[in-house]
Amino acid sequence: MDLSCSAEDEEFRARLREWLAEVLPGLPAKPSPGDWPGRRAYDLGWQRRLYDAGYAGLHWPVDAGGRGATPTRHLIFLEETENAGAPYVGANFVGLLHAGPTIAAEGSPEQRARWLPPVLRGEEVWCQGFSEPDAGSDLASLRTRAWRDGDDYVVSGSKLWTSHAEVADWCELLVRTDPRAPKHRGISWLALPMDAPGITVRPLRTLTGSAEFAEVFLDEVRVPVAHRVGEENDGWRVTMVTLSFERGTAFAGEVVACRRVLRQLACEARKNGRWDDVPLRRGLGRLNAEFRALWRLTQWNVSESEHTGAVPGVGGSVFKLRYSQARQELYDAAAEVLGPEALDLGREWTVDRLSSLSYTIAAGTSQIQRNIVAERILGLPKGR
Repeated sequence: MDLSCSAEDEEFRARLREWLAEVLPGLPAKPSPGDWPGRRAYDLGWQRRLYDAGYAGLHWPVDAGGRGATPTRHLIFLEETENAGAPYVGANFVGLLHAGPTIAAEGSPEQRARWLPPVLRGEEVWCQGFSEPDAGSDLASLRTRAWRDGDDYVVSGSKLWTSHAEVADWCELLVRTDPRAPKHRGISWLALPMDAPGITVRPLRTLTGSAEFAEVFLDEVRVPVAHRVGEENDGWRVTMVTLSFERGTAFAGEVVACRRVLRQLACEARKNGRWDDVPLRRGLGRLNAEFRALWRLTQWNVSESEHTGAVPGVGGSVFKLRYSQARQELYDAAAEVLGPEALDLGREWTVDRLSSLSYTIAAGTSQIQRNIVAERILGLPKGR
């Protein structure tokens, strides 16, 4: 893995910095956290700016509409946009980081032509319909049923923790197409149009007061068979591709953000006198080392997936396991630095601290990641 920067890479960095300095001051004000239609418009507007400037899908394959950039340039893009305070993927993180890369890897030419360009142009938003109320961490226990009726599947069931369902155009949906097969073998991956008759979306309010998650109820919803990605009953394998992207590379920008937050915390501690607290200062130093190591692991995962043309490997589980805990520790440290101000929900750091509590559950629980590391990396026997 060679991630050293060439002269051409540094020229790319300089052009990107110049472009960011030009466009960021002209962005409209960011909508309030609870205004998801407004946030959708804001996030898609930023995506369109990236597309027009040639930065959308920078690391996607050229035949998927991307630029085919090297891992080094992808990482430069993530570093520079985050350090400049540019908007992140926001409401369309499923389309850009999960569904899009999965369709690029597993979709037919027709599916790639239909779904990938609108994601890159900032025209359509995707949500994820994987989790279910009675399945818990055992994703393969899903019960949402789909049966063939001519050229359609007829889908009934429910999904939980569906990110941005209330503003999404499409949903990456897991359904059971063969209830008699072993639970991992009777699943299919469908692209569900969210305006289809029979869909009910009920937003869920989180601890921070936001409603980016929802329950989705499906009552005999018709989905064309042509919207199935991969073969029928091969959806578990396709899902593993999605989850590999979710755990392996989707958090890359967030690592840069955490390093920026850590620098801000050190500045805040110097201002309010907390820097003289030796244990606190030592803890911030340890977190700095943690996130430096996580960034190196991110570089490895991005390089592995993009340099070889394969999906991210089990290194994504190693990353996800440690990143989830380190992020929580970062915002615990923020609470120590800020003191009583950490209770103010009007402060972004406070909201981020509350949301960090979900990271050991989201994108696969830490228990699941430990099992993957134990079985697929350490070679330990499966638990009974």
